[in-house]
Amino acid sequence: MKLKFIHPIHREGYIFIIISVAFAFLSGAIVPAIGWISAIIAVFVTYFFRDPDRITPLGDNLVVSTADGIIHKIEEATAPEELNLGDKTYKRVSIFLNVFNVHVNRVPISGTIVDLHYRSGKFFNAALEKASKDNERQTCVVENKQGDKIIFVQIAGLIAKRIICDLDVKQEVTTGEKFGIIRFGSRMDIYFPANSKINVLEGQTAIGGETIIGEIINKQKVATKTKKAAVKK
Repeated sequence: MKLKFIHPIHREGYIFIIISVAFAFLSGAIVPAIGWISAIIAVFVTYFFRDPDRITPLGDNLVVSTADGIIHKIEEATAPEELNLGDKTYKRVSIFLNVFNVHVNRVPISGTIVDLHYRSGKFFNAALEKASKDNERQTCVVENKQGDKIIFVQIAGLIAKRIICDLDVKQEVTTGEKFGIIRFGSRMDIYFPANSKINVLEGQTAIGGETIIGEIINKQKVATKTKKAAVKK
């Protein structure tokens, strides 16, 4: 029988777990009190790098959450400047992750990775507005079957010191597929094209790979409805 509270560990966590456990044993042999504190830290490090299974909803046009966390802000915004998309605006959903959230990141929608940009930067609190612009980040762009491009960005936080992204340009990905992790606190931004609707509210808790953040409206269906409406008139 599988125990629900025992989850796999992301590969990025093994070295940190080994170091923290080893330090707990060594320090405990010298100063027991420090050993107990170190053991608690080791347990937390193990917990932080947990990698639970997720059940992803089916639907070609569904956009799922890229991470666990709180829907921090929903607003109109321009894309990250490294994409050179000018003043074109998108619907941006920002997800804030605290140190207790699962930090494994997931692809928001099936398609092909068409652009990747890493940019070094600062480490402001990820909850601050300037974090989207000034913090270290990894920008990814996926194009779905109908040609819509969804931008998703891994953003380092106050104590996040490394962004891991395992994607490659031209790679085929599926909704909910794991693609990376941000170590120790972070933020994820998702940029939606104009022909989409947002299905979440600010303050809502999102589950990576499961929560439906939004939906891309099929352009052909919209065109058909417009034609029918014109005929009726």
